[in-house]
Amino acid sequence: MITADCHLHSSFSADSDTPMEEMVLQGIRLGLDTMCFTEHNDFDYPVSSDLTEDALLLNTDSYLYDLAGLKEKYSDKIRLLFGVELGLQPEAMRQNAVYVKSYEFDFIIGSSHVCHGKDPYYPGFFEGRSREAALREYFESILENVRKFSNFDVYGHLDYAVRYAPGKDEWYTYEAYRDILDEILSLLIHKEKGIELNTGGIKSGMQDFHPCMGALKRYRELGGEIITIGSDAHDTQNIAGYFNRAAEVLKECGFRYYCVFEKRTPAYYRL
Repeated sequence: MITADCHLHSSFSADSDTPMEEMVLQGIRLGLDTMCFTEHNDFDYPVSSDLTEDALLLNTDSYLYDLAGLKEKYSDKIRLLFGVELGLQPEAMRQNAVYVKSYEFDFIIGSSHVCHGKDPYYPGFFEGRSREAALREYFESILENVRKFSNFDVYGHLDYAVRYAPGKDEWYTYEAYRDILDEILSLLIHKEKGIELNTGGIKSGMQDFHPCMGALKRYRELGGEIITIGSDAHDTQNIAGYFNRAAEVLKECGFRYYCVFEKRTPAYYRL
């Protein structure tokens, strides 16, 4: 049983309106022993019709203050960890480097929400070109980010763009992008970075997790062992979503353990 959800967003993230305490109470009800909040911080996120320029800039001091209070209040029931989901872009590398040194995070997820000024969440990312061309551009941007920035612990939802592609993951396979995905996975392993198994795509209509099962198997074949598990929940209903299935998938891919980071150090727990 997986008892740690290491990718969670509360109302401190622009795309959630769920109070953190409600999420903590739900985690306790579900029998979790650890929850790591990983609120969004994306420098240089493009302005859109539904988000202002600074919408994805985290008020980290307020977030930490509330988390510390809940950590003390529920210390006998659950372990609460201080994380962040850091939006990586080449243009924001200096800002990210300064930011992560300013706080004593337990866990940092590096993620790609923006690729060359566009978020795949919006249909415009895929318009006017083939689906394959769009996904390749997205994966190439991840490789560039990993080459240029190292102060994170795992790369989050590695094939995030697939969630919003036409047809979602209906025609998507690891083999179709093996060349670029192998480069990414190999570089992450070389840098001693992990990946996450993100169950959040299922609630969006995908058949597979992030990354897909083929990529998970390949990461393990290449020697990768650092893997965290997160629901990417933005509300109470999706906390620890599909975790039983996630455990079975990881075992099938050759993993025996999953990780939980505290003070930027991974601890391994048997699946």
